[in-house]
Amino acid sequence: MSRRAARELAFQVLFQVDVGRASPSEALQRSLAEEPMDEGAAAFARTLVLGVVEHLEEIDSYIRRFAVDWQLDRLASVDRSLLRLALYEMLYLPDIPKNVSINEAVELSKIFNTEESSRFVNGLLDRARREIEAIKNNGGTNLPEDQ
Repeated sequence: MSRRAARELAFQVLFQVDVGRASPSEALQRSLAEEPMDEGAAAFARTLVLGVVEHLEEIDSYIRRFAVDWQLDRLASVDRSLLRLALYEMLYLPDIPKNVSINEAVELSKIFNTEESSRFVNGLLDRARREIEAIKNNGGTNLPEDQ
């Protein structure tokens, strides 16, 4: 099974955690039982879910910084979960090109939300990508992937 399917499952779990206040490990276990996938994809989905949960405060600080005129709790739950997922990849999984993380989040947004939402997700993640790259290019070492 593909990384896209793993991302979709991770997004659905993160949405359950955000909206339904489900336990991340229980929601992940339940989702993997309902959507069987090969161990590589399942491991990737676990990495994404548990990584977002572990680094939620920092990820949310990026969303707050780039969600111009929006408060985090006022964002659509779908958008918030997709942004968290993509930003985790962009900040903590340097082997994944940032544009891939953005494109995957935009595609999932088109499936689970609206075209307008996908433009919002794309714009916010692109602003975050530019800042992350600027910090790296200026020799900054305060990004999580550098630690």
